[in-house]
Amino acid sequence: MASNHTLSVDLGDRSYPIYIGSGLIHQPELLTSHIRGHSALIVTNTTVAPLYLNAIENSLNSAGIRYNSIKLDDGEQYKTIESVMAIIEILLTERHDRQTTLIALGGGVVGDIAGFTASIYQRGVHFIQVPTTLLSQVDSSVGGKTGVNHPLGKNMIGAFYQPQCVIADTSTLSTLPDRELSAGLAEVIKYGLIYDASFFSWLEQNISGLMQKDNSLLAEAILVSCQTKAEIVQQDERESGIRAILNLGHTFGHAIETTMGYGNWLHGEAVATGMVMACDLSLRQGWIDDSVRQRCISLLKKCSLPVSPPPDMGIDQYMDAMAIDKKTVNGTIKFILLEALGKAIVTSDYDPELLVQTLSEC
Repeated sequence: MASNHTLSVDLGDRSYPIYIGSGLIHQPELLTSHIRGHSALIVTNTTVAPLYLNAIENSLNSAGIRYNSIKLDDGEQYKTIESVMAIIEILLTERHDRQTTLIALGGGVVGDIAGFTASIYQRGVHFIQVPTTLLSQVDSSVGGKTGVNHPLGKNMIGAFYQPQCVIADTSTLSTLPDRELSAGLAEVIKYGLIYDASFFSWLEQNISGLMQKDNSLLAEAILVSCQTKAEIVQQDERESGIRAILNLGHTFGHAIETTMGYGNWLHGEAVATGMVMACDLSLRQGWIDDSVRQRCISLLKKCSLPVSPPPDMGIDQYMDAMAIDKKTVNGTIKFILLEALGKAIVTSDYDPELLVQTLSEC
């Protein structure tokens, strides 16, 4: 594939481009052409800042844009309303007005926090996503979901708020720890399971190269993932229908993250296990055969991802956590399950006894 690609998320007056390629953070015009005013705040974390903050600062300097930066602590446990307030304090102290732009430089946690802050500061200012992890490049930076966690539930405080653009520089993945790479691949695999069986087969054939950070293979995986997500988001921006299939494994996974403590299980790790549990429940319902479940488990294992939930989590803990899930309606938990490889549905039409079996036996 060519080194650089531009996709569009078509949402009328909220449409925006996704730039995918190597070395993009060293192309100032990609960033600065999407800054409408004369000021910006870079939101990053203590891990990413030493690696890539200078590149963003150089771009802003080249365009004469006044900026400040904030370095948050790194980790899901810091995805809190307190982090949002720390950002707002700098915005107010440094007199950033409604024409300012927030720049999210980091992984999914940074992007979610910065995007949510942008959605509420002075009732909404622009923001730009510069994702530096595989998970954020293929999933969280695209689609406008922003928010922070509450001790009782993940992503329970948030807003749908679209960025001005997404700049996915694949060269930043060269510094990504192996565990974070694996976590990102869980979300990549999700797209094959829910929407594109041929992509799932491609992943099976190329997983070794992806795990070795082959740049062309990673770029291809990012491109297909973003194309899939953009297509789904364009149909259902606010998750009233088909967009919910993007949450395959997340109902189980969020329960694991919440119960085990944010940051102890990476999001992608919890989603991987949750996808196996969703496959198990789909199998028990008689909607898929065991070959689908086994292929899912095999591919996740090749990514060094967990395929079994924490042994010390009980059924009641799952049920309590899942009852707070955003897809729960009138006390009924909805799940994203599979009818076939590449075809997912959102349903509350499952046998509760089979759910108990899944929770007991996975």
